[in-house]
Amino acid sequence: MKDWQKNVVDRAINPTHKVTIAVIGKYIELQDAYKSIYESLIHAGIFNDSRVIVKRIDSEDIEEQGAENVLKGISGILVPGGFGYRGIEGKIAAIRYARENNIPFLGLCLGMQCSVIEFARNVCGMKDANSTEFKPKAKHPVISLLVEQKNIKEMGGTMRLGAYPCKIKPNTLASKVYKTALISERHRHRYEFNNKYRALLEKNGMVFSGIYPKKNLVEIVELSPLKNKDHAYFIAVQYHPEFKSKPDKPHPLFRDFIKAALKTASKV
Repeated sequence: MKDWQKNVVDRAINPTHKVTIAVIGKYIELQDAYKSIYESLIHAGIFNDSRVIVKRIDSEDIEEQGAENVLKGISGILVPGGFGYRGIEGKIAAIRYARENNIPFLGLCLGMQCSVIEFARNVCGMKDANSTEFKPKAKHPVISLLVEQKNIKEMGGTMRLGAYPCKIKPNTLASKVYKTALISERHRHRYEFNNKYRALLEKNGMVFSGIYPKKNLVEIVELSPLKNKDHAYFIAVQYHPEFKSKPDKPHPLFRDFIKAALKTASKV
């Protein structure tokens, strides 16, 4: 109980630092839509002795007002999961803003897919890059259904659900965060990264640092430090790490995200 009091309660009530994180969502008006994410940010704040001020931003506001107007003064940007096309361009614009302005970024599920679309469009020059969820006949479907799913009409039981193993590539941000070569994380999604585009994105500076070995599916993407050496923290995952966070043991992705955001905040 002494450890709980010192390392959780005291830091939660009287933190030394504070940091502002933007959560770019589609369901911001619903109080509990991102509850597990808000809690995970708080847990990471406790570990870093910091109060986390969450700025809830509707991605459609970014589409209307521009990322630079909405996200000014933010120390970290998180793009969570979701379904459907509404607000997607706002999420993509927020990710581009984070990447180009060296703001710590964490993408979860749909956030990972949007980060791939953003990178394909604005770094690799594939202006029509998209997910087939949003544009079925996209010229560059960097996110799509698996081959075995494409002819299925009743999609009810086709999601990738539950825990799956992920092999971490050595000497990457993911390996630095997790400090292990094999992890297990929980999933809830249907669309996947299209491996047809892996070589091209790698050539331009995207690193595929986590793979589901059995089907060679991309689980984690990040930026190559060789081409993006100034970026403190840019990582996106296909799964939901927020489901494994605890007040006295924050998920490592959230823990290091807040740590990086605090460094950004100190420079402002």
